[in-house]
Amino acid sequence: MNFIDHERLEKSPYVQLLTLGLYAIAGIVLASLASILSLYFWYGEIFNPDWLNPGNSKNLVTMRIFIGMQQIGLFLLPALVLAWGEKQRVQEFYGFNKVKTQLLLLVILMMVFSMPILEWITMINMKMVLPGFLKPVEEWMRAQEDKNMETMVNLLKINNIGDYLISILLIAILPAIAEEMIFRGAIQRSLGRMFKNPHFVIWFTAFIFSAIHIQFYGFLPRLLLGAAFGYIFFWTQSLWYSMFAHFVNNAYAVTGAWYMQKNNIPLSEANKTTNFQWYGVLISVILTFLVFKYFKNKSLKADGKQLDKSI
Repeated sequence: MNFIDHERLEKSPYVQLLTLGLYAIAGIVLASLASILSLYFWYGEIFNPDWLNPGNSKNLVTMRIFIGMQQIGLFLLPALVLAWGEKQRVQEFYGFNKVKTQLLLLVILMMVFSMPILEWITMINMKMVLPGFLKPVEEWMRAQEDKNMETMVNLLKINNIGDYLISILLIAILPAIAEEMIFRGAIQRSLGRMFKNPHFVIWFTAFIFSAIHIQFYGFLPRLLLGAAFGYIFFWTQSLWYSMFAHFVNNAYAVTGAWYMQKNNIPLSEANKTTNFQWYGVLISVILTFLVFKYFKNKSLKADGKQLDKSI
């Protein structure tokens, strides 16, 4: 099975990745300017960097605007412009094929069954200790993680259904669309034209996906999620399914934060993973593997592709 079944005459994948990087740089500059302009219209004041401080009264609106604009400028627009630059329709370039309900249900099962193993991997990752000579680096990483956690706790403060819907939009819907467009759609697609080994392409893209979030103590679970999204896209050749998986994962986190607040559980406790017994993790691994295998078979057969036993 080829990584891209019907490859059209396109620019070199090296050129595609280079231009994608340039688009991303331009996009983040435009996103920053748009954010500052939006805040000026919202508050009637010139943006003050102090607004990014979680303790500032303007922080929540500021972070919502910056995060939303960043998703659009850094991820979504570069992926769209890449397709337009190839003079192709976005839905054809990225393979937005017709969605099959059965596959969507399997995606939900995958995400549900994988939660215990992801929780366990998260726990392992959070216990990471660097060698003594790298202690300054570890202290910096811990400080960054604490800062990111403080920002996320503030961003996930949900007082009503309106806050919940805004959080779902910013943390679940928009990242699912924008990040899948650029990582699975653009980067994985271009790398797939450069290298013949799809496993390498999928895992390398997942590495980039996890690294760019700059969350050191969540790197491993995000790496696994990125690989899962990559295989889903590879088997279906449609971004709809990886987008849906991404949405389910993030929406679960937002909903969990809402549940915690409604039950007076501090959001800081969200970093403390559930203590699954070893057999719970083992069952999670087995069920996740079986559903992934079934999903692979159903998705390839549904599109009339010859099943490659090695993938």
